[in-house]
Amino acid sequence: MPATLAYICLGSNTPDAAARMDAALQGLRGLPHAGLRVVSPRYETEPQDYADQPWFLNQIAALALTDDFWTPEELLRALLDLEQRLGRVRSPDPALRYGPRAIDIDLLLYGEERRATEFCTLPHPRMTQRAFVLLPLRDVAPDLLIDGRTAAGHLEKLRWHCEGYRIFQ
Repeated sequence: MPATLAYICLGSNTPDAAARMDAALQGLRGLPHAGLRVVSPRYETEPQDYADQPWFLNQIAALALTDDFWTPEELLRALLDLEQRLGRVRSPDPALRYGPRAIDIDLLLYGEERRATEFCTLPHPRMTQRAFVLLPLRDVAPDLLIDGRTAAGHLEKLRWHCEGYRIFQ
C-alpha cells in the first residue's frame, strides 16, 4: 500500500521531559496504520518568544502513514489527543502561547500536502524559522524540500549556533 511520510516535532520543558517524549514516541508507535520510520537525536533548545522558562528537549519523528486511512486533519486530531493524554494544558492567555508545556506535538509536514485552514496549516507556519525544528529535521531527512529548500538551506537564513546537542537561537 502507498504510504505518506509525515514529520512530527516533539518538545517538552518539564523536569521529566525525556520521559514525556518517550511516552509521546510510544503513542506515535501505537497509531493504527502508521509506522514510526525514523527519530532524530534529542536536542536541548533555548526557549523561543517566551524566554523566562526552562530549556526544551526537542526531536523529530517521521511516520509512514497508510494513505487510505489518514488525512492530515485526522492525524492532527490524533496528535492533539495524544498531547492531552500526556498532560498538555493549553493556556487561554495568548501571552503564554509559547510558554512552558508538558508536551508539544506538532505536525510539520504531511507528504506534499498544503493546507491553510483555521485547524490545520501545512507546512507548519513557523517551522522554517526555528533551528530546533530544522536541525533535527536535517538529521533525519537531509534531502527533504520545504518550500524549495532543504532544512540546511533554511538554517542558513537564521541566526543560531549549536554546541553539541544544545541549540541557541
